[in-house]
Amino acid sequence: MDKKNNIGKLGKGLGALLGDSQYSVLDANSTARVKADSNTNIHIDAIDVNPGQPRTDFDDTQLAELAQSIKAYGLIQPITVRPIENGRYQLISGERRLRACKIAGLTEVPAFVRSVDEVQSIQMALVENIQRSDLNAIEIAVSFRRLLDECDLTQDDLCAKVGKDKTTVVNYLRLLKLCPDVQIAVRDKQISMGHARSIVGFDDATTQKKMLKEILAKKLSVRETEALAKRIAAERKPVKKPRVKLSDELIAFRTGLSTRFNTHVALTRDASGKGKITIPFSSDEELKQLMQLLSE
Repeated sequence: MDKKNNIGKLGKGLGALLGDSQYSVLDANSTARVKADSNTNIHIDAIDVNPGQPRTDFDDTQLAELAQSIKAYGLIQPITVRPIENGRYQLISGERRLRACKIAGLTEVPAFVRSVDEVQSIQMALVENIQRSDLNAIEIAVSFRRLLDECDLTQDDLCAKVGKDKTTVVNYLRLLKLCPDVQIAVRDKQISMGHARSIVGFDDATTQKKMLKEILAKKLSVRETEALAKRIAAERKPVKKPRVKLSDELIAFRTGLSTRFNTHVALTRDASGKGKITIPFSSDEELKQLMQLLSE
């Protein structure tokens, strides 16, 4: 088997790795081979972190605790990787475990090797991370958006893959409309998604920041935040100018239009003198008749 040709097929999906191309070099300094879609130990220095990793926050204390556990009992749950080129592997899932293994001083790490392409790798990494309870809401939202954009999924496909209903998915995606300050507050769990849903109802960053500041300062509950959002919305709602009673002259004018066009004509105005005349029609034929009368 031509090793060079085999490497050229890596990353093109399972079909490209079948037959006589099911094996890839374990690492650059070894002639050992590992079968695709199998469990094995891989040299830790031969593993590249996935640049598309959806998880961005790693707690140092928790990493240290996991490293101590790995020293005592080994890594119980293998990481998942895919073969790339030059005998190297790219991490699909398990970056926290990989980091802890490095802290623990391991030179090899148990891994499940999957023969998937880049898009499949991204999809697997995102879906696997979404299922983790410690992923923050913003990371989940970003993962959902990436699955839609990079993996070309529909919302229905996404819901099926992550086991979430459409309302839940939409609520997460809406978090990405929040300004950076509010996203950070959600990420750091200073506010909940319930708070965020009220804030995201306003498009401008100024209002979002103002609400965030008040929520944190007054320690508002979700219900109190909803009330705050209603109050702000009410303050922004334009005040309708009251209509004024039509004069006898305008009433007569409106009646004359109704008679001429053979339909009910509405005429309204406010105290400033602004108003409108509405002439309804119910068919193309009536519209043509109105156009003819108005052009006379």
